[in-house]
Amino acid sequence: MLAKPFPKTRDNERGGSLIEFTVVASFFFMMLIAIVAAGNLYYTHNALVEATRRGARYAVLNPTGSATAVRNVVIYGTDTPANGATPLVYNLQAANVTINYSTGTNGFGVAKGTATVEITGYTFPFVVPTATTSVTMPPYRTTLTGECAGFIPPNL
Repeated sequence: MLAKPFPKTRDNERGGSLIEFTVVASFFFMMLIAIVAAGNLYYTHNALVEATRRGARYAVLNPTGSATAVRNVVIYGTDTPANGATPLVYNLQAANVTINYSTGTNGFGVAKGTATVEITGYTFPFVVPTATTSVTMPPYRTTLTGECAGFIPPNL
């Protein structure tokens, strides 16, 4: 008995799997890059929240400090940055940071007012292939009340 030869039906499908791989891989890698970019956006959001907290804490503990020192703490993480220091958050400028103090002291010389640090108008460059845009972040605000920071009045 003679074996029946296998028909050659795949001659017209050469390269089909390569085209399928190209379509699927391009979609997969674009999604992967978009996930990384969204993670970077979320990281920037958290960094801006932490910057306002850090600045408000510095403003409360140093009520006689200058607004420039508070801005430096918000932007650079220190009140006296070195020349050419890079911001902790990409492209955060001094114009984006607002500091407001409310006045008031209690009878012991400890500030009882508040310090508010706000970041407004920050734009995040959201970059993914085929869709580069800027995202304007919402305003970030932290308000803290004055603290004693270890001072105990002598009459108590």
